[in-house]
Amino acid sequence: MVFSKRDKAGARPRERRADLRTVSAVGALGLSMFSLVIPVDFVTESPGPTFNTIGEFDSKPLIEIEGAQTYPVSGNLDMTTVSVAGGPNTSLFAVGALATWLEDSTAVLPSDLIYAPSVTSEQVSAQNSADMTNSQEVAQAAALTQLGIDYTEILTVSGAVEGGPSQGILQEGDVVTALNGEPLASYTDLTARVNASAGQPVTLTVTRDGSEQDVTVTPSYNEQGQRYVLGLYIARSFEFPMTVNYGLEEVGGPSAGMMFALGIIDELTEGEMTGGIHFAGTGTIDADGTVGSIGGIEQKMRGAADAGATVFLAPADNCDEVVGNVPRRLNVIKVSTLDEAVDAVTRIGQGEDPATFPTCS
Repeated sequence: MVFSKRDKAGARPRERRADLRTVSAVGALGLSMFSLVIPVDFVTESPGPTFNTIGEFDSKPLIEIEGAQTYPVSGNLDMTTVSVAGGPNTSLFAVGALATWLEDSTAVLPSDLIYAPSVTSEQVSAQNSADMTNSQEVAQAAALTQLGIDYTEILTVSGAVEGGPSQGILQEGDVVTALNGEPLASYTDLTARVNASAGQPVTLTVTRDGSEQDVTVTPSYNEQGQRYVLGLYIARSFEFPMTVNYGLEEVGGPSAGMMFALGIIDELTEGEMTGGIHFAGTGTIDADGTVGSIGGIEQKMRGAADAGATVFLAPADNCDEVVGNVPRRLNVIKVSTLDEAVDAVTRIGQGEDPATFPTCS
């Protein structure tokens, strides 16, 4: 600020008041501008890029299958993403939060609704990477289940709930192979049969330190889940008759599971399942084919539409967020299982009208 000689020597009272008002205005403007460039405790979610699971990424197949017969594919089965800024991931400034808040396709949320206060960016990245790896393995299991191809699921104890029914009975590293003398096919099989016990003691066959032994556990009732449980943390791994390689990095989370499974099924199935149509979608997947809900579906639908998709597969459990947010010219089909998703893609690929399939309402 430049001062005149009169300012220094002593201005008249009216001139002095005018100068003070000018200084106050400039100071307020400076504070307002400064407030826009300080970090804020918010997270923004906006449409991210899409990736064709039956296409290429960086000149390599996004899904490449070794050890099995594969077939030509066409069209798109896009997995969709959300671009996240703020929280422990990046520094978000007030000006950025304000700008994105004004965009229809962007959500601005308090950081503590998304992340625990103590979580670090490294922990977020590690968890997202682990979720992606797990979703890819489970997607392969779901695809092979859908196609009737055998594989082995291995259930390894990674811990016991403190004070739970299995504490002191099962140990970390135990591999659970049977319940009441009957082999276990999967984690879903284990949880269903434990719940069916209605709290009666069950005998688990486990492999521990290379030898097999039986242990007895009495399941307890979990009020929150409304089912009987063993109080165990189970790590799931798989032995497949083929290898599936995924050529995608820098993307994390579990929500691409259903689209990965569809891509694997299309490549392992004779005929071009999509009929050349541009599909996109989202949803977690379990080995039994159950499709689960995800976050950011409004942003994912917008990203899919921007990428040229005409049909979007949405988890039925996300329907309350779908209604009222569907972009123009995008047909949304709700699915609860992988079987429903395969059926919709196949029939639409053969020429059926997407508008005739179940949607969110």
